[in-house]
Amino acid sequence: MTDDIRLAFAHPAERAAASTDIPYDRISLRDYIVEVEIGAFQQERGKLQRVKFNVVVEVLPDQGPIDDDVDRILSYDKVIEAIGIELEAERINLLETLAARVAERVLLEPMAERVFVRIEKLDRGPFALGVEIVRSSDGSKPAGQDHIETPHPRVVYLSNEALVSGNLTSWIDDFSKDDAPVILCVGAGELPVIQTGHAMTQRRIDLLAIEQNAWLVGAKDHRCKVVATRTELDWAMKNGQICVWAPSKIVLDAVDGPSASPRDALALVSWFAAEMEAKELVVIGDDAPASDVPTRTIAVTGASNG
Repeated sequence: MTDDIRLAFAHPAERAAASTDIPYDRISLRDYIVEVEIGAFQQERGKLQRVKFNVVVEVLPDQGPIDDDVDRILSYDKVIEAIGIELEAERINLLETLAARVAERVLLEPMAERVFVRIEKLDRGPFALGVEIVRSSDGSKPAGQDHIETPHPRVVYLSNEALVSGNLTSWIDDFSKDDAPVILCVGAGELPVIQTGHAMTQRRIDLLAIEQNAWLVGAKDHRCKVVATRTELDWAMKNGQICVWAPSKIVLDAVDGPSASPRDALALVSWFAAEMEAKELVVIGDDAPASDVPTRTIAVTGASNG
């Protein structure tokens, strides 16, 4: 009985470990505190109070090598995102309601098998008031991130002429004013690219040449962060971060990858824009490619987002 009492007040991670013989991996979010208006009592209306979240998600171990690859695991950001979505959806009276909704949203992630959610109010007195629930997956999972509304970004291709024109900052200023997330794309720089004479290795080197140029953009404007994975792109789009696409990982990992060579940067970017379900492809300093995405061009001379 003593151990039962100890476990009753233990961290959800310890409770999870003690409550199953299945060799789950566990991802935990500890002591995440947000200020929110919540509660059924009148004195809780119209004021913010601190609420603390502890969440443990159990996932079945990946049978293949993780390879230090963020796209092969359930990201912590998905847990934080689930909390944020439910807090923003509507005002909630009961912690029990909030805990259930957070658990349900986390369990929509394909890798999640079971989730422990503990939520505590910290400002109702010299103590913490809270609830803890456990929920398991029913086995029905949506594919990918279908349960979360996917942002539709504006994909912007910058030619080498555009990069040296001196207008980069003003273009970024203009695009930042729009509601759509912004993903910047480039081709290879002007320097000669190493030639290997071998198709597979040449493809990788050509992609790396594009990434060199992407890092150049990141160095030109601190608002631009070079990103390589779909997980990073999803997080950035939902959090207002301007991205510069480093293409190697997404291109090489794609099941139905682009037919275009990395040397045809515009065709590659057109494929990427379609993959991201972009609302628009903007081409600065070059001709518009054939694309399934609405496309427009901007000339370098006297350029503006108009």
